[in-house]
Amino acid sequence: MQSRRVETATLAGGCFWCTEAVFDELEGVLEVLPGYAGGHVPSPTYEQVCTGTTGHAEAVQITFDPDRISYRELLEVFFSVHDPTTPNRQGPDVGHQYRSAIFTHTPEQDQVAREVIAELERQRVWPDPIVTEVVPFTNFYPAEEYHRDYYRRHPDQAYCAAVIAPKLEKFRKRHAARLKGAVAGP
Repeated sequence: MQSRRVETATLAGGCFWCTEAVFDELEGVLEVLPGYAGGHVPSPTYEQVCTGTTGHAEAVQITFDPDRISYRELLEVFFSVHDPTTPNRQGPDVGHQYRSAIFTHTPEQDQVAREVIAELERQRVWPDPIVTEVVPFTNFYPAEEYHRDYYRRHPDQAYCAAVIAPKLEKFRKRHAARLKGAVAGP
């Protein structure tokens, strides 16, 4: 019996309800867990993180099969579904906890993240500079149970319908070939 290789990526791109919904649909992604990364308060609650004083970012921890999707491909999706040029803000969500950040688990992840950012800057994908933090992973605390699979469980909730649904629609069109169950081309 052959065991499957797995790796972990920890990414913060605004509201974790949005990023969880996106990454959960990617082929090769085994699990997406919303939570809090990079702060200085052990085991923070959602309410504490919302104050902006804990240092945490709303993030997702992604367990993935690198034989089916690469770390670089995860980052390509990451940068296509949020605005990495707005410090401490994603759309209507404002505060340090909504910053764009990549928490790297290995020196290789750090190198790939910096390469992807440099490529995007050279391509001038956005008119403003990318402010995404690339920092070594230090901690991740899973969010409370009621945050998990939030969009799937509450698609008609106002925030989900107004913010997440349009983001998911754009993502699905742009990355159709990468979705779970997508049929590979000839």
